Amino acid sequence: MPLHRLREDHGRGAAGRQAGGGRMSRVVIEGGAVAAVDDAGTEYAEGHVVVDGDRITAVGPGPAPVDRGAAERIDASGCLVTPGLVNTHHHLYQWATRGYAVDAPLFQWLTDLYPVWAGLDENTTRWAAAAGLARLASTGCTTAADHHYLFPTDGGDVLGAVVDAAQQIGIRLHLVRGSMDRGRSDGGLPPDSVVESTEDALVGAQRAIERFHDPAPGAMVRVAVGPCSPFTVTSDLLRRSAELAREHGVRLHTHLAETAEEEQQCRAETGLTPVEFAEELGWLGPDVWLAHAVHLSGAAIDRLAATGSGVAHCPSSNGRLGAGVAPVRPLLDAGVPVGLGVDGVASNEHGGLGQEMRQALLTARSRYGPRALSVREALRLATRDGARCLGREDELGSLQVGKLADIAVWRLDGLEHAGIDDPVAALVLGPLPPLHRLLCGGRAVVVDGRLTTAAPAELARQLSRASARIRTREVSR
Repeated sequence: MPLHRLREDHGRGAAGRQAGGGRMSRVVIEGGAVAAVDDAGTEYAEGHVVVDGDRITAVGPGPAPVDRGAAERIDASGCLVTPGLVNTHHHLYQWATRGYAVDAPLFQWLTDLYPVWAGLDENTTRWAAAAGLARLASTGCTTAADHHYLFPTDGGDVLGAVVDAAQQIGIRLHLVRGSMDRGRSDGGLPPDSVVESTEDALVGAQRAIERFHDPAPGAMVRVAVGPCSPFTVTSDLLRRSAELAREHGVRLHTHLAETAEEEQQCRAETGLTPVEFAEELGWLGPDVWLAHAVHLSGAAIDRLAATGSGVAHCPSSNGRLGAGVAPVRPLLDAGVPVGLGVDGVASNEHGGLGQEMRQALLTARSRYGPRALSVREALRLATRDGARCLGREDELGSLQVGKLADIAVWRLDGLEHAGIDDPVAALVLGPLPPLHRLLCGGRAVVVDGRLTTAAPAELARQLSRASARIRTREVSR
């Protein structure tokens, strides 16, 4: 049961505006609580959102204005309506390698997993990405940034497989074309068998931009350039990747300051902290967002704020690997854009985005006290601030007229949330509610808790086979 394959003759950005198929229609959502997540913090105990095509055309209190035109009317009684969630950091291919190195810190975890990932191929990537995106959609996510940095020699079209999966599931994809050019023989962490040459990495990034990046409003696929991390790439690749991205007008993404060991290695090799090193190579700015940023000094936070650089906060993954707790409260106080990330599910087997709101709140409060992160700030991290990290705050992340109709309608009328008067508190602090609807660009991706774009049972079967294949390849090497 292969997924629908994109055809290259669709041209640049063709992946973008065709996801989901069918003609978009007018949709009226009314009767439920609404949290707009706009600058004013607008909320309605009972409100409405109207969608025409792929855009929001009205948001307000009470029932929607009477309109004689044809529309699908969604009764949101007992629900909370929010923007669709934005995942700012993921590694979708890792859905095929969950449950490995479960007690290992980051560097040992990577050392254990790299030989397994050397067996990655197009088919495995396709099913891992489809399963991962389906899981994200089922937890309220309408936009996902996927950082893919492994390109085995005989692996086939792994990037095409990710884009193909996103088109099938029907949520937006920010495809980060990653790279590694520093293997063990050059003092790096990954084995030489999974790294590219510097030139191949740069050519691959340019080809990804030319093939998939859609700069148009409402795009379903955007591309960013993303060398993996300072301990897996050379300074030359980092510097030239930044130049390439800015030449083509796309964003930049990498891992930075995830562990104390990374800072120690960076200081030993360069005499600089990770943030100082990144800035020296052109890797700070309003077009940059950085994954993790756990180990930051006050001076580093100030530099991120001064340059407009964003942070993808991945609390569950940081906890799974024992990396530490990111300084989210100081980052927010300094004005740094902070979004939420699931990270690869080999280090966050849960794989859902909605749950990261609660995890972010709990980890922040464990470090900075009970006022470290409010429930509304947690929701904002998952929506408006995530869109800001990806450079799409003008289109995504809030329920406002003119913005894209990426909307989550959460059921709060069940046993798990009964009696919680504040619907945002119920969403963030309680068990993640089921979705009554998830719209992406006005198209229904989830209806009454059911994914409409793929069969979860078939995804599970194919993912199990892919996981078994890659495990077998690793054992045979």
